Amino acid sequence: MSRDFDFIVIGGGHNGLTAAAWLAKAGRRVLLLEARQTLGGSAATEELFPGFHFNTAAPDAGLLAPQVAAELGLHKHGLDFVASQAAAFAPLAGGRGLTLWRDAERSAMEIAAFSAADAKAFLPFHRRTRRFAAVLAKMAALQPFALKSNSLRTLAGWARLALSLRALGGRDMMEFLRVLPMGAAHYLNEHFESDALKGLLAYASTVGLMQGPRASGTAFMLLYQQMGADNGAYRSSLLPRGGVGRLSTALAAAAQAHGAELRTGTPVAAILCEDGRAAGVRLASGEEVRAGAVLSSADPRRTFLSLVGGPQLGPRFSRRLRSLKLRGSTASVHLALSGLPEFPAAAGDPSRLDGAIVISPSLDYAEQAYDDAKHGRIARRPVLEARIPSLLDAGLAPQGQHTLSILFRYAPHQLAEGDWDAERERLGDLAVDTLTQHAPNLKSLISDRHTITPLDYERDYGLSGGGEMHGQMGLDQLLLMRPTPGFIGYRSPIDSLYVCGAGAHPGGGVTGLPGLLAARQAAKEGYAKQT
Repeated sequence: MSRDFDFIVIGGGHNGLTAAAWLAKAGRRVLLLEARQTLGGSAATEELFPGFHFNTAAPDAGLLAPQVAAELGLHKHGLDFVASQAAAFAPLAGGRGLTLWRDAERSAMEIAAFSAADAKAFLPFHRRTRRFAAVLAKMAALQPFALKSNSLRTLAGWARLALSLRALGGRDMMEFLRVLPMGAAHYLNEHFESDALKGLLAYASTVGLMQGPRASGTAFMLLYQQMGADNGAYRSSLLPRGGVGRLSTALAAAAQAHGAELRTGTPVAAILCEDGRAAGVRLASGEEVRAGAVLSSADPRRTFLSLVGGPQLGPRFSRRLRSLKLRGSTASVHLALSGLPEFPAAAGDPSRLDGAIVISPSLDYAEQAYDDAKHGRIARRPVLEARIPSLLDAGLAPQGQHTLSILFRYAPHQLAEGDWDAERERLGDLAVDTLTQHAPNLKSLISDRHTITPLDYERDYGLSGGGEMHGQMGLDQLLLMRPTPGFIGYRSPIDSLYVCGAGAHPGGGVTGLPGLLAARQAAKEGYAKQT
């Protein structure tokens, strides 16, 4: 059979681009196909209004694995980061505010105004969570092992991880294993007494999840979100200069530099399967393109149920895919501003606004917001994470003006009453009203507004169920269970078809690891088959 390419990669998000760039660098003939007119997927920066550029889904790239940038030489292709002094600022009722800084000692001084005991406990907590997050980062960068027939290299990697875990010491090793299945609320209650501090830290524990901070396993997510650069016990955060989309631009440049062909505005209608193996794709135009293997960075349900089709799948695998939890819970509101909002709780210090601005004043508040979504309602008192990236990178907005983006939680993909097209502006109003309680001049500065609902993330960004993680990162959908039992690493039950998106290990977030690790596995196995 003639082959047009060695590998076809479906989806031009950051994981698909990473896979394409790595395979091209390895000397393979690669074609990447993206349905949208722009690359980046959830890691995109878009000009929603003239002169105003917004990170429309992922707010930053703080979790990007260093080996992705290093192996692909992304800094040579224009990737540069800016980092804020502030990690997160939490304005509170009554004009008070709590700021966590990248400098944990500075944070401890701020926390003392709320609780002397918490200020004393914060630095040990920060050191321990950083150690735990470092172990998770090593785990995330490993090829998932199979129940049998593992390569020596795979086994050696997991053996080294076991040594790293043991190096924590007996007490911390047992604490690490105890913490992973815990609820974040329980974990934080063990360390702190201040509602403000616990509410702020808990935000990261539910990012991308349809769960509240009391749900089992959310302590894992709290640690997972710190796998990148140290950000003072808040979730890792680094902003590419020019916006998150600059990461995707650098990945695309790296792929093209090594000969990969990238096509945008080219939706895939089907993955061609012949004799139980992937042989290429059929485009929406009807054109068929052949390849030795196919990698899909689309979510697993879309990949298999829509592109492969039920007749090619066994009944057990089909059932598992249909039961995969894809529960979008986040909307976003993007504002073009004529000036900088004034937060009285920031005490006139704009540097406090450089990082995340978080509305999550207590664990109870966050849990109640989730309770609304659990019953199909938009959270009446939402948890928000807002950012003003133009403070760090003035080129994102016209001179003297600013961009402000709000991640709104919780917003269920399936509403019990009404529909998202009718409720979109009500959600936007609620987000602005909630933030205006802490920045009274905000409404007077808004020149334009754009709201993206979970349904929009599904329709326009290809995220089934509006789920940014391509599947809930709960205890039942991690490691060997991701995306479902039956995968060996990134290889699906369809021969020569690999999953390289966030639905695969290690999961969601802008890490690049699913793309990198899937590409390595596909290149190795594909080479073996062809020789």
